[in-house]
Amino acid sequence: MARWSGIVGYELEQTETKPGVWTDAIAERPYKGDTIRLSSRWSTNSDSVNDDLTIDNQISIVADQFAYKNFTSMKYIEFMGAKWKITNVEVRRPRLIITIGGLYNAKQG
Repeated sequence: MARWSGIVGYELEQTETKPGVWTDAIAERPYKGDTIRLSSRWSTNSDSVNDDLTIDNQISIVADQFAYKNFTSMKYIEFMGAKWKITNVEVRRPRLIITIGGLYNAKQG
């Protein structure tokens, strides 16, 4: 098990920046924890020439009250210098087990 420390991004609300244009209000918070599973795979996408890298890693963070209250709003986590989409969050007090997938793209939501 390797140690991890980084940022978790939360989508707290959407605000209308222009008529009909909504933007995510993202809050970032630092956390520490452990990587408990490291795995990756290449997925073929018919819309792209190149295959996409998808990782199925699990990171266990030591959660605070904010994380417990807002775990359903977690959008991404920083890992290996990139932002990755959070695909699943499991509550196991005092920790949250976060499963991550493909690269996070703020435009896709």
